Amino acid sequence: MNTVVLFARLKLRLMAGNLRGDLQRKLGFIFTLVMATGLAALGFFLMSLLRLAPPDIASSLVIVAFAFFLFAWMIVPLLAFGLDDTLDPAKLSLFPLRTRTLAVGMFTASVTGVWPAAMLIVTFGALIALPANAGGVLLGVPAVLLQFALCVVTSRLITTSLSSALRTRRGRDVLAVAALLVVVLAQLPNLVMNRNLGDPEAMLHQMAALLRWTPPGMAAHAIADGGLIGLAELSFLALLVVALGWLWIKALSRALITPDVSTQAASVRRETGLVDRILPDGPLAAIVTKELKYIRREPRFRVGWFSAVVVTLVLSFSLSGSAEGPPGQGQPIVIATVGALMIALQSGNTFGIDGRSLWMNAVTFGSERSLAGDLAGRHLANALVAVPLLAVIAVGAGLFAGHPGAILPAMLAAWGALGIGLGVGAVTSVVLPYSVPERMNAFSGAAPGQGGQAFASSIGAMLGITLLALPFVVPIVLGFVWVCVVAPFYGLLAEVLGRRLAARIGFARMPELVGAVSKAS
Repeated sequence: MNTVVLFARLKLRLMAGNLRGDLQRKLGFIFTLVMATGLAALGFFLMSLLRLAPPDIASSLVIVAFAFFLFAWMIVPLLAFGLDDTLDPAKLSLFPLRTRTLAVGMFTASVTGVWPAAMLIVTFGALIALPANAGGVLLGVPAVLLQFALCVVTSRLITTSLSSALRTRRGRDVLAVAALLVVVLAQLPNLVMNRNLGDPEAMLHQMAALLRWTPPGMAAHAIADGGLIGLAELSFLALLVVALGWLWIKALSRALITPDVSTQAASVRRETGLVDRILPDGPLAAIVTKELKYIRREPRFRVGWFSAVVVTLVLSFSLSGSAEGPPGQGQPIVIATVGALMIALQSGNTFGIDGRSLWMNAVTFGSERSLAGDLAGRHLANALVAVPLLAVIAVGAGLFAGHPGAILPAMLAAWGALGIGLGVGAVTSVVLPYSVPERMNAFSGAAPGQGGQAFASSIGAMLGITLLALPFVVPIVLGFVWVCVVAPFYGLLAEVLGRRLAARIGFARMPELVGAVSKAS
């Protein structure tokens, strides 16, 4: 009990320490707390509302929901590895604690937080949705707790087993590709229903029948059954949680004595750049070369670019088979514009990736023009990759939709949206800057305590890009194709104005900007 209390207090102290003396982090935490509370209340209400549905549909939905919770606990901590130091056993290896005691402490730290509490509240909604008798209520409480324990222990086992590999760049790259494939596979049911390839209710029951004999399915069925079969299922579930806990302890013991593969020496290649052959020597060429290397080497950049392509492919496949009929001429334009939006969002915190090294650039900024030149180099590097990529997306979307004539308008609209996105991203980079952790996986975007600030920055950039793109996207979609001719020039104007505004704001608050992206992570 002392270990549980100690680690709970340590986790709370860690959360409080990340907020101390920083208004932006406090606002971000408040935003996260409000989001978690709202989602917990909404999820509990929707889960409880299943009481009004037919019993078979309610049971199938809860089985699928419980399985989804377990799947989320298996995947999300891998994507967030490093945001929470309690996920990495190497951070705790120097504590004078036995492995079992350390496991209890890590379990306690895992369930201490707003998001675990929110998921537990949502899961308790099944106590209202499923029980058909008093036995179901009595078995429901341990069923929900065992379901929650199963999620946490399975998550701990996976993150601990892969902790050494996840500290290497190669391991993070493999995880990034695997996670994106999982996201694509998760869209298959939605795509199938959009293309009218099956009855949604029949698919739900088939999926629930398949998941019925999985541990989450047993927990949900035990609540609905409330009899001896449910009791037997909970007994099996309890034994499974104990077995997984034992495997986790063994994995933790191995992880604490295994050398960190991230300390192995890496090979260094000698490179010859092509940018210096095109651009004259100077700061602009240096900035472009640096940004292109970031795009090629940094896992977070590669994931962002790959995600933009994957999202547009999924969106194209989904919209092409909608029930409203064949895709229209405006569909390739919408798809290409969404791709440009996804790419442009990566520039919403353009200085965050520099971190503490930004001060070396800051000391050379003698005027707003110098800062504007730095932003111009970053935007040019992004455009060198994004412009041909958006052209390929527009060609693919036009051919897949059966409207080759929409390829050119889609391409021009996407280039215009890209220019708008770069301009808006430059402004958000100096208005809402935040730190990007130095040693993270490919999906980490903000330092601890700054998740809410990063979310606000992304939402603000998305809204700004969308609103500024409407003046030319809407007329093109409505059939005024000639407007596409002015879209790239409109986007270029937005980029220039946004870059100059960002330079004026950023130069005036350069110390605050450097401090914001240099905070300890």
